[in-house]
Amino acid sequence: MSASSPILESNSPTGPIADRWANHRFDLKLINPANRRKFSVLVVGTGLAGAAAAATLAEQGYSVKSLCIQDSPRRAHSIAAQGGINAAKNYPNDGDSIYRLFYDTVKGGDFRARESNVYRLAEISNQIIDQCAAQGVPFAREYGGLLANRSFGGAQVSRTFYARGQTGQQLLLGAYSALMRQVASGGVELLTRREMVDLVTVDGVAAGVIARNLVTGEFERHSADAVLLCTGGYGNVFYLSTNAQASNVAAAWKCHKKGAFFANPCFTQIHPTCIPVSGKHQSKLTLMSESLRNDGRVWVPKDNTDRRTPSEIPEDARDYYLERRYPSFGNLVPRDVASRAAKAECDKGRGVGDSNLSVYLDFGDAIRRDGAPLIAEKYGNLFQMYEMITGENPYKTPMRIYPAVHYTMGGLWVDYNLQSSVPGLFVLGEANFSDHGANRLGASALMQGLSDGYFVAPATITAHLASGKVQRLNTDHPAFAEAEAEATARSSKLLGVQGGRTVESLHQELGQIMWDNVGMARTAEGLKGAISSIRSLREEFWNEVRVPGEASHLNPSLERAGRVADFMEFGELMAVDALAREESCGGHFREEHQSADGEAARDDENFSHAAAWEHKGIEQPKELHKEKLTFDYVQPSTRSYK
Repeated sequence: MSASSPILESNSPTGPIADRWANHRFDLKLINPANRRKFSVLVVGTGLAGAAAAATLAEQGYSVKSLCIQDSPRRAHSIAAQGGINAAKNYPNDGDSIYRLFYDTVKGGDFRARESNVYRLAEISNQIIDQCAAQGVPFAREYGGLLANRSFGGAQVSRTFYARGQTGQQLLLGAYSALMRQVASGGVELLTRREMVDLVTVDGVAAGVIARNLVTGEFERHSADAVLLCTGGYGNVFYLSTNAQASNVAAAWKCHKKGAFFANPCFTQIHPTCIPVSGKHQSKLTLMSESLRNDGRVWVPKDNTDRRTPSEIPEDARDYYLERRYPSFGNLVPRDVASRAAKAECDKGRGVGDSNLSVYLDFGDAIRRDGAPLIAEKYGNLFQMYEMITGENPYKTPMRIYPAVHYTMGGLWVDYNLQSSVPGLFVLGEANFSDHGANRLGASALMQGLSDGYFVAPATITAHLASGKVQRLNTDHPAFAEAEAEATARSSKLLGVQGGRTVESLHQELGQIMWDNVGMARTAEGLKGAISSIRSLREEFWNEVRVPGEASHLNPSLERAGRVADFMEFGELMAVDALAREESCGGHFREEHQSADGEAARDDENFSHAAAWEHKGIEQPKELHKEKLTFDYVQPSTRSYK
C-alpha cells in the first residue's frame, strides 16, 4: 500500500439534508430535449439499474445503446432477488418516514456510507414504488387494497413491498417492458450476448468500450459520449456464492485498470439464510429470502451432542439464540449480525445436519398460529424451491440454513452524481460503492438499482454531457485500436498457455483461499497469508491453465477464463483492503477488533472514510485515496440491536 493518501471529494451538496437532492438537481446544467438526440449514451448491463437507465434516458431523447451479456435482459441476475424492496410510504402507519429509512440505512451500514447519498435513496424510494406499480408490477396487497408491507432485518417497522418471493423478477419485468418499448420505438439499440472486455479512454475521459460478441467471438468497438456501467457485484470471487454464474468483476476491473478507483472492496455481505453446501460438486449456492425470518424462528439444540430429529427436540432443549441475544430485533437482526451468530453456534459444535454446518429456520409456530395456507401465500414458491433442492418439506420439518456470500457493498468509487474518477464513466447499482456502507440492509439492493437507473443517473449525466469534456470520437480513433489489440492479445495469451489445470479447479482454489481468510472472520495473519497465496495461485494460473477452443467463435471456456483471471487480480485487492482496515464494521469482521460480547468494534477516529484504491500495476503497491465521511444527522454510535 502506498504511504500517500490523497483526499477524495464526493461533490455532495450542503445545506438541510431534505433539500440537498432538489437543490442539486436545480444547479445541474440542463440539455434541452431537441439537443439530447445529439448525445450518445452506452449502458453496459441490463439488470434493474441498466434496464431502468437505458429506458429512461431513451425516453428523455438520448441516443442509447445497451449491451446485454445474456441472450435477453430478462435473464439478468436481478431476478434472483426474492424478498422485497424498501420504501417509506408508511402504509401500515407504524411510524415510518423518509428520515427513519435514512436513519436505519446509515445505522445498518455501520456508519460507513455518505449521508447525502443515503437520504437521497430514502427520498426516491416512494417514487420507485409509484413507478413500478404504474408499470404493472404485481405487488402484494392487503385487504383494503393498499400495497402490503412486511418486515425485514435491521428495521422495527414494516416497509418492504413484495411480490411473494419473486420481487426481483417482477421488478425486472417492469424495467424490461420499459426498455423493450424503447427498443421497439428505436430509442435503444439492444445488443445481446456482448461482454465488455475493456474501457476506452482518451486523455483520461471515457470514450467507449471494447466488447466481445459471445456468439461469433469477434471484438466490437462502441463509442459514446458517456458510459454507464451497470454490471453488478463481485461475489463470485469466492467461487461459491448466491450469484449467477455469469456474475463477475471483469467490466469493473477493466475500468479500474483504466483509472477508476475501486472503493471498499472488502465490504462483502454474507447472507445468513442460504441452503448449506452439500458437496464439492456445487458451483453456486441458493438463497432463501430474508423475508422468511418474519415468520421463521432460528434455533439450534442447547446440547451439542443432541442428534435427535428437530421434531423430537422439545422447546426447553432448543436455543433460539437470536431471540435470546437480541431481544429487541430477535430473528430480524441485520444480515451481518445473524450470519456471525450462526457461525458462532456452529463453531461451538451446535450446528445441525450431516456436516454440522447449518442451523434450523423453523416455521412450526407460524403454521400453528396462521395456518399453512397463509404461510404458503407468503412464501410458497420459496418453500417449493427449498424442497426441490433438499428433498425436505419445510411445512413439516425446519429448513436448514447457513451463511453464504451474497451481495457486495464495495464497488467502483463514484461521486454524488454517480460519476467515477474517470470523467464520463458513471457507475450504477451494485457495481458502485455508494449507498450501503459496510453492510446492506435487506430489501435495499432493488431500491438502489432502480433509484440509480430511473431517477439519479438520468438527472446527473448532464454534469458530464454539458461539461465540454465529451470526446465525440469515432471508433477508428487509435485509442479503440489499441484497446482492441490489448483484448485480442489477452485472449491469445489465455489460449496459448495449454497447461494442465482447468479454469474451474483454479477458481475453486481461489474461492477457498478467499472464504477461509477473507470471509466471515478475518485476521491480520490470515489476510497476509491470503495475499501471498493469491499471488502464487495467479502465477500458477498463467503457467498452468488450459483453455480449449479458439478465440474466433463461440467459446464459453475462454469467457470464463477471462473472468477468473480478473478475480485472480481482484482477490488480492480485497485482502489488501481488509488488511488496511484495522477495525470491524458491518460485513468486515476482524477478530482482533471486537467487543467483549463478540460484536464488531468500529474505529471511527481512524477509519471513518471510504477507502478508494488506485491501480498502479498488478505487481505494484496499490495507492489509497480516502474520502472522509462526516455525519451531521445520524451520529455514529454503538450499533446495538439488543
